[in-house]
Amino acid sequence: MHLIVLGLNYKTAPVEVREKFSVCAKSIKRGLEHLEDYDGLNEAVVLSTCNRSEIYAACVDGCEKSLYQFVNDLIGGGTEELEQYFYKFTGESCVRHLFTVTASLDSLVLGEGQILSQVKDAYSIAKSVGATGTILNTLFHKAITSGKTVRTETKIAYNSVSVSSAAVDLAVEKLQGLQDKSALLFGAGKMAFLTAQHLKDHGMQKIFVANHHIERAEEMAVKIGGEAVAWEDALHKADKADIIITSTGAPHYVIKPWQTQQLMTRREGREIIFIDIAVPRDVDPEVAKIKGVTLYNIDDLESVVELNKKARREEAIAAEKIVEDFVQSTMERFKYLTFQPLMADLSNRAEKIREREIKRVAHKFSNFTDDDKKLVEQMTKMIVRKLLRLPMMKLNASAGTRDEEFYTEAVRALFRE
Repeated sequence: MHLIVLGLNYKTAPVEVREKFSVCAKSIKRGLEHLEDYDGLNEAVVLSTCNRSEIYAACVDGCEKSLYQFVNDLIGGGTEELEQYFYKFTGESCVRHLFTVTASLDSLVLGEGQILSQVKDAYSIAKSVGATGTILNTLFHKAITSGKTVRTETKIAYNSVSVSSAAVDLAVEKLQGLQDKSALLFGAGKMAFLTAQHLKDHGMQKIFVANHHIERAEEMAVKIGGEAVAWEDALHKADKADIIITSTGAPHYVIKPWQTQQLMTRREGREIIFIDIAVPRDVDPEVAKIKGVTLYNIDDLESVVELNKKARREEAIAAEKIVEDFVQSTMERFKYLTFQPLMADLSNRAEKIREREIKRVAHKFSNFTDDDKKLVEQMTKMIVRKLLRLPMMKLNASAGTRDEEFYTEAVRALFRE
């Protein structure tokens, strides 16, 4: 059994590529429900966030074609043109990558807290549809534990910025303070709520919230002391706003050039800033060409969070040590787990033969009592156990050694029907 991760992130692909691989939980679940349709893919977990899309798989050797096909089907085609943005890690490198991701050491914002819950959610979805087994269950339990350990034993998360706070920091920088400014937020999810809190912390008094479901906008507006606006009227509230921040989960642009042109006409040339922190993007990039509009997307936040990285470099070193300890302990565990399916298969084959032979001869004994049957059951089970004991011991002893492949292939060849 081989471990592999195939993915792309903010370091390997720009937002216009990442958004093509952004997949909602419902689609991920539906895709994993058909995992058995892909040859060699035995287990899989899909992690899709605004800054990364990855599939972790436990598969047979040579399963990469199936892995690419699964990803292609999941996003509806087009991966062939974008393979240049992919990275791939196998074995120990795959384990280390996941643990680094979960510890937020691979995040755009070093130490951010959302990735741990996102990994948990990704694993939960896969497990709920039976897409995980011994290998990935072990891997993700260890990854989540390592992520928690990093957050409790280091200060990497102390005063850390998030994507939402980085967006607000950018707004503060561009507007030279927010005390007398106003904002319109598109979206009423967790990201939008965190953004609103950061705006309030910087002294902003007037915040409008727009969402397709007005009740969600109203609920959030009450919490932040803002004002909910109907989705279709939202841009009219921006006539006097200084900034628009978008973070919806829409699969398409929610702010288009023609709408923005009308907005700028009403504003009579007064400039406005758009910060789009959604993936897929909410604001059509053509909006940036309209006079008076400055548009930033999530990739533009990298310069803002660079200071965050510098301040946490020492904590990152401590976190990396914790991650490496977990990687090594997990690899030690995998030395034995990799043999479990083979040993289980071997035991199951022997058990089926034992049961078949007992049934075949049982009717030949006219006085075959329940006690007799119990005695035969015990005796034949003991025979099977003793016959398999030496092969099992040899397999376990070879784990992690240069003899591992030899014994694995030997057992498969000798006992394959």
